[in-house]
Amino acid sequence: MKAVFSPSAPFGKVGAPPSKSMAHRYMICGALSEQSRVDNIAKSDDIEATARCLKALSSRVEFDKNSILLGGLLNGIKSSFTSADNEKKTVLDCGESGSTLRFLLPITLLFDKEITLTGSPRLLERGAGLYEKMCLDHGLYFKKSENGITVKGPLKAGTYTLNGGISSQYFSGMLFALSTLEGNSELKVEGVLQSRPYVELTIKALADFGIKIKRIPAGFFIAGGQKFLSQEKEVEGDWSNAAFLSALSEKVTVEGLDQNSLQGDRLYPQLFRNIGSYQIDLSNTPDLAPVLFAMAALKGKGDFVGTKRLKIKESDRSNAMKTELLKFGINTIVYDDRVVISGELRAPDSELFGHNDHRIVMALSVLTARVGGTINGAQAVNKSFPDFFEKIKQLSVKVNLIET
Repeated sequence: MKAVFSPSAPFGKVGAPPSKSMAHRYMICGALSEQSRVDNIAKSDDIEATARCLKALSSRVEFDKNSILLGGLLNGIKSSFTSADNEKKTVLDCGESGSTLRFLLPITLLFDKEITLTGSPRLLERGAGLYEKMCLDHGLYFKKSENGITVKGPLKAGTYTLNGGISSQYFSGMLFALSTLEGNSELKVEGVLQSRPYVELTIKALADFGIKIKRIPAGFFIAGGQKFLSQEKEVEGDWSNAAFLSALSEKVTVEGLDQNSLQGDRLYPQLFRNIGSYQIDLSNTPDLAPVLFAMAALKGKGDFVGTKRLKIKESDRSNAMKTELLKFGINTIVYDDRVVISGELRAPDSELFGHNDHRIVMALSVLTARVGGTINGAQAVNKSFPDFFEKIKQLSVKVNLIET
């Protein structure tokens, strides 16, 4: 799909989309309870991937408009130790969702059977390397192939150590799984934990379902014998995707955001103001990188550090933005852990490419809404924000969508 923009003057009020990050977490907690309901769900590709995989693992999964009913996953885990059906193959299709893969792989290790997690080639390329090392260290089965990752438990209570410098999603996945066990566990951080706000979101989601995680100097302590409570929860607004709406214009107001949210990306208004005046560290807010790079292009300059991990996202985001910003006349220098942007924005001299990355498409939309242009591969927004183009049309952005 192509998105064809004409220069626009966005303005108005618009509601924030639901937080994909919190939706994943509430869905998993709900599945681990007997029966729960999660409201304000956006059926993005990633959320549907998590729902599909939870159902494959025997959880109840029923969509009801913008809500989802879940529960009973622990019964499926228990039955795997006695069922005669354990020889049947269980395959989880994670699509392109790194959250789905990394959150659910430790949960599959709770089962006493082989389970294969698969997905898009890019997702499998991004992989789950820290879990491979962890499984080898603890005698758990882990096998990679070109078609996916096959694992077998059972995961037992104990002490586990993960490198904190790769992705916080590994820690979230282990916190979910270790919380179901009868014995006490520790999850230790090797080095510095990057994107810690996302782990704090996981701890909050677990607390909302009755699970307590204790922070200790080495990492996290998870008491055994805890129970996931049945709950009804509503997903809060998404600061991360709201940033793309706010970036369209100072005359745009995004409503429905919790000012006390634990989402690290709630800092985006301050970061917008700091672009061009201060060097910005993206270590804890990597998902804001594309929109911040777009804002730097609008301001004519920007300096960012903590960018190393952008290469393992849905695309190599630093270099993807470098390629597309050059079409606007913007120079981007990509270092190992730093990105520097400079230049004067003009209309793009050729068609833009979305790199199969939802955040790249939305960042380019911020720029084309100002100066016009065409983005090929615009359907990538379905990964996290399926009604993105409808939202920006409400703000008087002139954009036509053309199926290709």
